[in-house]
Amino acid sequence: MKVGNKTTGVRLRLVFEPDVAFGPGKADLLENIAATGSIAAAGRRMGMSYKRAWMLAESLNATFHAPLVDSSRGGAQGGGARLTEAGEKVLALYRRLEEKAAAAGLEEVEGLRALLREEDGNGEQGNG
Repeated sequence: MKVGNKTTGVRLRLVFEPDVAFGPGKADLLENIAATGSIAAAGRRMGMSYKRAWMLAESLNATFHAPLVDSSRGGAQGGGARLTEAGEKVLALYRRLEEKAAAAGLEEVEGLRALLREEDGNGEQGNG
């Protein structure tokens, strides 16, 4: 799975408590923080506001036993962000679980896809 659901298949959202969930958006944010070294740049890559990206990063840090994102303010040396060891582990575990879920559900996804209406030549749903 990739940012913005650009591919089809299983999208996995884990719910640990009524108000505690981890899914593709948070995983993509962590992945983009690791790639860019910046919470703001990660948010921009995802079409997300600076404030929303920071709020999600702070939420992730508060949700787990150890922070997932380590950030420093800008200044003469410049700021930045990186995944902590816990952040790398959470992301790796989630991606591995995502792969297992996609593999386990492949037959059912294909069966459901076969039941979808077909698109006409203009990208619109037809009567199939």
